[in-house]
Amino acid sequence: MVNALSKITAALLAVLLLFLFPALQAAQRQEDLRYLAAYHTLVQFADAVRNKGFVTPDMYEDFVHELELSGGWYEVELEHRHKIYHPEYGDPADPGTFLGDFSVVYNAYYTSDILKVLFPSGTGQEGVPYKLEEGDFFTVTAYDRSRSPLDILSEFLYNSAGKKGPSLLTYGGMVLNEDY
Repeated sequence: MVNALSKITAALLAVLLLFLFPALQAAQRQEDLRYLAAYHTLVQFADAVRNKGFVTPDMYEDFVHELELSGGWYEVELEHRHKIYHPEYGDPADPGTFLGDFSVVYNAYYTSDILKVLFPSGTGQEGVPYKLEEGDFFTVTAYDRSRSPLDILSEFLYNSAGKKGPSLLTYGGMVLNEDY
């Protein structure tokens, strides 16, 4: 009986070492390649927007389509921070009390605001390009909401409850040009 139990244990360990751990390593490589493809797409889109100074409906749709092709399901968030200069006055009601200084304020516009310009509701047609100005900041964030083979294998082998939180890809920077 003891001899049979040791043979069963040895067979289970052999299966584990010969099949499951190599599968886990392959799944990790696949996950890395998927994230690299998604990040590359994210960088291309954000740099195109920063260099051109606008987002068109076609640019956004192509970006979302490319993200889908990377193999995951991503929730995309866009952020545009518009730079505004406010003059400083001793008395805001009296223009003669100008202090010779300006404060910089950023107005933030998010995905819903940008998509309302790109795809206006009720018209059935695409909107106008969303324009940014030089000196503004534009950031794209993608949250991975998909469940990959790595997650499934990790849960099976390590008895874990899956990802601790969504994987996050983010990229952006200052708008460099107004090409509209």
